[in-house]
Amino acid sequence: MIAKDQIMPLLLEACPSFTQKWAEYRAFYECKDLLYVELDTFVDHIVELLKTNRTDEFPAVFEIIERLHLEGDDYVREATTIGALEGIQNVARNSGIDTEEFIQYLRPESLKWWRQLNEFWTGKIPFVSDINKA
Repeated sequence: MIAKDQIMPLLLEACPSFTQKWAEYRAFYECKDLLYVELDTFVDHIVELLKTNRTDEFPAVFEIIERLHLEGDDYVREATTIGALEGIQNVARNSGIDTEEFIQYLRPESLKWWRQLNEFWTGKIPFVSDINKA
């Protein structure tokens, strides 16, 4: 099972172009346990890569996002949905990017959560939830 302290190392391995921004982030923040802030920094980088048509790392990045959904503990799965996927949607929209451009990179489980986020924000569902868990 993937734990929260494994998220950023996995994303860094999949996205080496993030290494410099990650080093800058780590130098700036004293507290090293701010996963959602870390994910926000990563999401900014991912959206910037799409804006500049540098998507060669996307297959590996979105494979890790899929693994986090499938193999992560509850905290990891929630952080991946809310911190990463919803973050990508928000940053992309605020940058004038059509969020649908990311669909081609999403794997099945991640796509399910992506669609749930969209349904939540359009009022079609009351909350984002793992409907298969009971």
